[in-house]
Amino acid sequence: MQHQVAVFARRAEQTRLGGIGQARNSMDRAAYLLLNRLEQVGPMGVKALASGMGIDSSTVTRQVAPLVEAGLVTRTTHPEDGRAVVLELSPHGTARLGQVRSSRRDLMALLTEDWSAEDRETFCRLLTRFNHAMQGINPSTGTPEAATS
Repeated sequence: MQHQVAVFARRAEQTRLGGIGQARNSMDRAAYLLLNRLEQVGPMGVKALASGMGIDSSTVTRQVAPLVEAGLVTRTTHPEDGRAVVLELSPHGTARLGQVRSSRRDLMALLTEDWSAEDRETFCRLLTRFNHAMQGINPSTGTPEAATS
């Protein structure tokens, strides 16, 4: 299993699972995940976004900067605290995310076209379960988060 996960990670990074068609390889993983989070949860501050994604604020700040520059995310001041920044998916960001998501869905459909619906459902369920398990691991120790508290 470890070998297959390593091969998957390498191939996913090589192709960036970028989809097919015009949107292929047009958005890196960090941007895709940030835009998805903003779409799902709505406008939020850098700290909340970082916390929700399990990364630090400085990483979010660095990753959001090109998204703001590209017009995919808007940055405004918090209405109650002028020092705080609120990040929001722009209409352009919403449209772009939709294009990339559609392209990636097309790629997944192509890769699994000879799979049964049950196989696709099982794979998705198990991959989701695997990702949730990985989310709970402390990266510095390799142990469950709860065990390090």
